[in-house]
Amino acid sequence: MALQATTYKVHLGLSDVDRGIYESVRMTVARHPSETEQRMTARILAYGLWYQERLAFGRGLSDVDEPALWHKSLDDRIEHWIEVGQPDAERLTWCSRRAERVSLLLYGNPRVWANKVLPAVAGLRNLNIAVLPQEALDALAIDLPRTIDWGVMITDGVLYISDADMQHELPLKWLQGER
Repeated sequence: MALQATTYKVHLGLSDVDRGIYESVRMTVARHPSETEQRMTARILAYGLWYQERLAFGRGLSDVDEPALWHKSLDDRIEHWIEVGQPDAERLTWCSRRAERVSLLLYGNPRVWANKVLPAVAGLRNLNIAVLPQEALDALAIDLPRTIDWGVMITDGVLYISDADMQHELPLKWLQGER
């Protein structure tokens, strides 16, 4: 019998000062059985970072032909393809051919990944790559409750996440492009 996805109820009080977006977003997020808490947390943070009205979670780990998140036009063109983690250069090139814009929220050991992958994707003009600080991501992702209620403020390229009793500061480092 296959393992089932674990569902999380998420509320984001989003204040993106940099883009002038102020929204209260409620959603249900499915965590694939093989997905780590860090990856799911990175997907939620990517949702807040690149929030748009029609931004949606893709099937990601369940379907390699879909991203972690995407924004489609009304005529079903992929306007923004968003990956999280450490995809290889071949995957990023493949994604860049399918969407007008591709963004990656990188976490883990960025130095090893960047030395291997960045030279191969440097020519992709529609690719933006941001790095999450690993320690802050780990602190945010540990023991996630099934109901997540975060205040997310983005200003000057820094994500400030507040939950019931903690504040987390996640300064983004951009390796390529910008938000």
